[in-house]
Amino acid sequence: MTTRRTFLAISGALALGVLSMRGAPSRQAGSFLVLPYVQIGPSPGLLRWEKLDILWHTADTDARWAVEYRVGVAGEWRRAPASQFHRVAMPGVEPHRVYRAVLRGLRPGARVSYRVLLAGRPVFESETHARPARSAPCRVILVGDCADGSQAPPRVACRMASEKPKLIVIAGDIVYGQGTIGQYRERYFPVYNADSADEEHGAPLARSVPIVGVVGNHDVGGAALDRYPGGLAYYLYFSQPLNGPRLSPRGTGATPVRGSDDAVEAFRAAAGVSFPTMASFSFDYGNAHWTCLDANTYADWDQPAMRSWLEADLSSAPRGAWRFVVFHQPGFSSSRSHFSEQYMRRLAPVFERHGVDVVWTGHVHNYQRSLPLRFAPASGSKGYGPVAGKLTLDRHFDGATVTRANGVVYIVTGGGGARLYNPEQQDDPSSWQPFTARFVADAHSFSVLDIAGRKLTVRQVDEHGKERDRFTLTR
Repeated sequence: MTTRRTFLAISGALALGVLSMRGAPSRQAGSFLVLPYVQIGPSPGLLRWEKLDILWHTADTDARWAVEYRVGVAGEWRRAPASQFHRVAMPGVEPHRVYRAVLRGLRPGARVSYRVLLAGRPVFESETHARPARSAPCRVILVGDCADGSQAPPRVACRMASEKPKLIVIAGDIVYGQGTIGQYRERYFPVYNADSADEEHGAPLARSVPIVGVVGNHDVGGAALDRYPGGLAYYLYFSQPLNGPRLSPRGTGATPVRGSDDAVEAFRAAAGVSFPTMASFSFDYGNAHWTCLDANTYADWDQPAMRSWLEADLSSAPRGAWRFVVFHQPGFSSSRSHFSEQYMRRLAPVFERHGVDVVWTGHVHNYQRSLPLRFAPASGSKGYGPVAGKLTLDRHFDGATVTRANGVVYIVTGGGGARLYNPEQQDDPSSWQPFTARFVADAHSFSVLDIAGRKLTVRQVDEHGKERDRFTLTR
């Protein structure tokens, strides 16, 4: 089947052919605005019987939708509980529906086939995997700064698919430039949920791999809803844990929404409980605890309520699990671009106190890896510019023969597709900060994490399949 470049305009529905993930194209058709995709859902912790969410978008008309699924290759098809939807009806956007079905009772790590039915007929079929148990090895891809409408994101997506991950985490700036509904339709879903894998169009990732989104500055760039109809689509299109700080929609720390009363109220009605709670959250996946933070400047992590949530979340991570923190704006970067935006490094003592292993960020459109480090911010450090303090580096760690780190490793992996930053610095170590061990800026790339018990192997793979960095951490 030929991959389609664009999906249906919001004003109507188009019958799309879909591809069975077992390889045979299906000519059965359903009316989708956005084809079905997998999400981890609201459960933050591992479960004895796992769950997954299947989401898809349709026009705002009544129809008999259902989802069936089976575990393994020979299991019996069973019907998921009745699909629910929330309605998106905002000024400047044609009303549509976001459906959600929950696959329940899944063995951890199990292979799961699912199919979406319209009026009793299967119109889409794919397969995925349940969240793995803590004892199971797991491959995760982490990348930032992705869907900008250029030709780089499809190449990166195609290469990502070849690595066969079980989870993808996007470290912010999921969709350029304002994170609107239209930009998701044009730049995100066609690339990461393409019908087949090729470097021109993308790959069928989202239908088979849960993608977790972490909010970046461009994801909230459309918060002026009168100017950017359909802005803040992040809060409409992801199903993720809602266990973050308890924020009021108009309170400190929440994404500031602007516009007419009608536009703001329509957005809040469409987002429901996801706004503003889903901006920060945590979840477990295999033997890793992931803490995802909103690092935009309105989210002040010096505020006691937000800081106490972060401390409590990190301290509650399962014993023996890898502890990862993900946010968009890096505190430690050598790039000339965004160099002064160091405010998130004030959280370094919190990460060190709770045994965080790696902090993952985007925002800077290249790849950088730090030496393991400890940082003590100068007393009274405030604001959103440079942050002075005492830096201690573990220069013995090499990630190959010495794999136990004395400190936190900070990774910038912002090479997901947007225009690359500072390639002139790649071969000029004199321009790097003392903490930087690796700097790659001549190709788009992503991080591949192989988590196996007390061993973590990280590879940085570029859009051409070349390995640009590799290191191992052991505990």
